Amino acid sequence: MSNKVVFATGNEGKMREIRDILKDVDVELFSSKQVGLSTDVEENGTTFMENALIKARAGAKESGYMVLADDSGLEIDYLGKEPGIYSARYMGEDTSYDIKNANLLERMEGVPEEKRTARFVCAIAAVTPEGEEYTSLGTIEGRVAYESKGVHGFGYDPIFYVPELGCTTGEIPESEKNKISHRGRALTMMREKLVAEGIWKEKQE
Repeated sequence: MSNKVVFATGNEGKMREIRDILKDVDVELFSSKQVGLSTDVEENGTTFMENALIKARAGAKESGYMVLADDSGLEIDYLGKEPGIYSARYMGEDTSYDIKNANLLERMEGVPEEKRTARFVCAIAAVTPEGEEYTSLGTIEGRVAYESKGVHGFGYDPIFYVPELGCTTGEIPESEKNKISHRGRALTMMREKLVAEGIWKEKQE
């Protein structure tokens, strides 16, 4: 099997995280953009995992390579788990996260600490051209912050507060965040699974 692996995303912030987490695995990692893979796939699943599988299956079929895809987002309990699977499309795909974050903070105004519970969820699917499928799911629990803080990461990171760390995920450098983030956990599980199956090999020192 080719060691060329495509991650179905055009998001450079996400690709930086992924490259850092998979740096000890002997794979050539490419984004959709780098191989001309279409990312315009209808994500009509009802869960993060269904959407990840939809993207990975379509990508593997189109490219002929193993394709990894993730679907991730923020679930805020007080808002009925919004924005959930619509996290990327919340308020429109072209709306900046500064605006999205400000809107969510406004909707949570006056909500007491104990009702601000939230989590980041990341589902990852890996699909080979032969149709073999592997999945992993990672989460990180936290709270909706009272204000946006931090310049690290991307997306909803500045408004996601982790009590144990005493800061938002937007205040943690990427290399540290990758060890505890939802995507870091899901991708680490996927890496371990594919190495154990003999599909990926760890780099030799």
